[in-house]
Amino acid sequence: MKAEYEFFAADEVQWTETEQVGVTERVLSRDPEDPAILTRLARWAPGLDTSFDGVITHDYVEEVYLLDGELHDLTLDRTFRAGEFAMRRPGMRHGPYRTATGCLMLETRYRP
Repeated sequence: MKAEYEFFAADEVQWTETEQVGVTERVLSRDPEDPAILTRLARWAPGLDTSFDGVITHDYVEEVYLLDGELHDLTLDRTFRAGEFAMRRPGMRHGPYRTATGCLMLETRYRP
């Protein structure tokens, strides 16, 4: 289970590189026993293209709110922009994605 926190300044959390080249994150909370379960700010660099990864699925619930920029879903041929939200159940197919401008998103992952 994630630790309890009272309010804190998210901008004091350092941006760190992720396994995905072109994506940095500020992890706001994480389950120490299940590292995939987290709440984070994810920043995608301009020009990032995840088409080489193909369609994405995972075994956790994922909620994503776009805070800034745009994200183009190559499968759906749709561009999502700041203010749009996604809720994905385990196994839901999504992506791959491309972003010309880059984007910033708030992402929360949890187990059903």
